[in-house]
Amino acid sequence: MKSLKEFFEYVPRKDNPFTLPDDRKHPSNEQGKLENFEEIKNITYSLKRNIEYVKMKYNTLINSDIILREFTINARGKQYNAFLLYIDGMVDSQLMNDFVLTPLMLRNNSNLYNGNQNKVMQNIKTNKSTVRKFKRFNLDEYILNCLLPQNSVIRVKSFEKAFLGVNSGNCALFIDTLPLCFDIDIKGFKQRSVSTPNNEIIIKGPQEAFVENIRTNTSLLRRIINNENLIIESVNIGRATKTNCAVCYIQNIANTDLISEVKYRLNNLDINSLLASGELDQLISDSNELRNT
Repeated sequence: MKSLKEFFEYVPRKDNPFTLPDDRKHPSNEQGKLENFEEIKNITYSLKRNIEYVKMKYNTLINSDIILREFTINARGKQYNAFLLYIDGMVDSQLMNDFVLTPLMLRNNSNLYNGNQNKVMQNIKTNKSTVRKFKRFNLDEYILNCLLPQNSVIRVKSFEKAFLGVNSGNCALFIDTLPLCFDIDIKGFKQRSVSTPNNEIIIKGPQEAFVENIRTNTSLLRRIINNENLIIESVNIGRATKTNCAVCYIQNIANTDLISEVKYRLNNLDINSLLASGELDQLISDSNELRNT
């Protein structure tokens, strides 16, 4: 009869039959799936391919705040499939409805055309008569100039730049047959307002302190330094966080060698995350032991 110690004692096995198969290949493209997601850098002409890549990168099946809104665009009497990518809680829903979805989806005289779908008619008046000239219809130019009344819209061709905009609070508009997307600024997340400084209290001078939003901080500098020679260059630091930073200097006054050295050190920081300005101070200083660790 076995003792209680032998009955309850656990003896680990010396041989472990468990193995992980080294299968890093993605599904084939036979059923509409992407063959290799990592090789896609630029936005493709196929909207279905772009949707699949976006869903894979953002894990839309488990991410509850990633919104992918599919709809149909009316442009010159023709319909195009499209989708919006944004993060819930970081965009202004009212701005999206009024200045993005409504102009693109509404059927009115501005986006209906009863002639050739691929040409746009333009009347050119001469001294004696009027000449009608046709030019090719450019979909992205028409959407940018006629259907998007939002003031801050840029065209990007790479997924990396599109994802940077979405992660910062913008929305990305993808349209079928266009190898690009529109990065639309409709930020609406809450942020801390400008208040008095706590760690650098001064008696005389402005009672305004920097906040966590980089655009609020740069606007404070612009208001104080009313000079068009003030340069603000953006740089992203951190492989995981991609923290937005800015190098600010006055052109023709600051030392160009010092500016080049600062940008060189910032662009060569091999770190995963940057969460505080104190970390950046230590990483770019001369007597630093944490750089590239």
